[in-house]
Amino acid sequence: MGPFKHLAMTCSLFLASVPLAVGQTFSSDRLEFRLETVAAGLAYPWSLAFLPDGSALVTERAGRLRMIRDGALEADAISGLPELVVSGQGGLLDVLLHPAFADNRTLFLSYAHRTGSGMTTRVAKATLQQDRLENVEVIFEALPRSGSTRHFAGRMAFDSSGYLYVAVGDRGEMDRAQDTADDAGGVHRMTVNGEPAPGNPGLNNSRINDTFYTWGNRNIQGMTVHPDTGDIWTHEHGPRGGDEINILRAGTNYGWPEITYGIDYSGLPITLDTRKEGMAQPLHYWDPSIAPSGMAFYTGSLIPEWQGDLFVGALKLRKLVRLRITDDIVREEEDLLTDFGERIRDVRMGPDGALWLLTDASNGKVHRLVPAQ
Repeated sequence: MGPFKHLAMTCSLFLASVPLAVGQTFSSDRLEFRLETVAAGLAYPWSLAFLPDGSALVTERAGRLRMIRDGALEADAISGLPELVVSGQGGLLDVLLHPAFADNRTLFLSYAHRTGSGMTTRVAKATLQQDRLENVEVIFEALPRSGSTRHFAGRMAFDSSGYLYVAVGDRGEMDRAQDTADDAGGVHRMTVNGEPAPGNPGLNNSRINDTFYTWGNRNIQGMTVHPDTGDIWTHEHGPRGGDEINILRAGTNYGWPEITYGIDYSGLPITLDTRKEGMAQPLHYWDPSIAPSGMAFYTGSLIPEWQGDLFVGALKLRKLVRLRITDDIVREEEDLLTDFGERIRDVRMGPDGALWLLTDASNGKVHRLVPAQ
């Protein structure tokens, strides 16, 4: 039995074991739903991963990896994390399970790291044994480093071939996103050991770093796999306006900062161009910015009204966006949780059929979104 089938079988375990604090009910175009609080007291939770035994791992940007087991947040953090730094937008970021986690207990962490040369985004793999990480190994480090504390990106995903995708932001230094000899401002595709994946566009081109898959990306904080096509979908922060949803294609330049639908924070234009030959157009964009973070397709049976829809969390505008997309065109867009008042950091499809959300706060929470009835 594969690990993803094993995960699907944990649905009843989750429903039976999570002690729920039932919150308010919300309305949407297609159904009434409510939020159930699973855990609270987390310091800026950033990512969530479901384990085959029905427990879940939660990263705190403040530098801790936590476990929700038997429906409760354990008091003690997982030990053995790699050395990392918490500064600005950096800290402990994404957690992702190896596709064969049920057999090898391997997981991957993205995080900010500092040396005398500055800060950067790193990825380490490790083995989870009880409540400790062992065999911790750094497999990727974006170079060069810089003094910036912004735009680490850090979202990760696996494709159907078992290759790992890692997003690295432009570090707040926008021109780096067009420099393919600089690891900033793009998505890197690699094996589980950090080696360049076969077929990467830079393998036969000395001007492109060999782990690059795409570039011209500003700061990706949403990454998910399309349930039907297997394509990797991302979204990224624009400046003032120009948040984008993109489908990753090998060797594609997504344009930042040569083209954008946003303007500088000062109010001045970054560029007058929204299109250029050889640069991809987004599937969808927001203007004004919503500050997107977290991203998941709904694939469960608990809420059939939302089957196949894409959900995106929003930090700045404090909401959850539902998108119905067919033929790569947004046919419906609905804002949810607009009265909730919380910054949504991550959105995950749970093995129980619920949507799981993380709120970005010093007292961050883990919520399940379920039908009201």
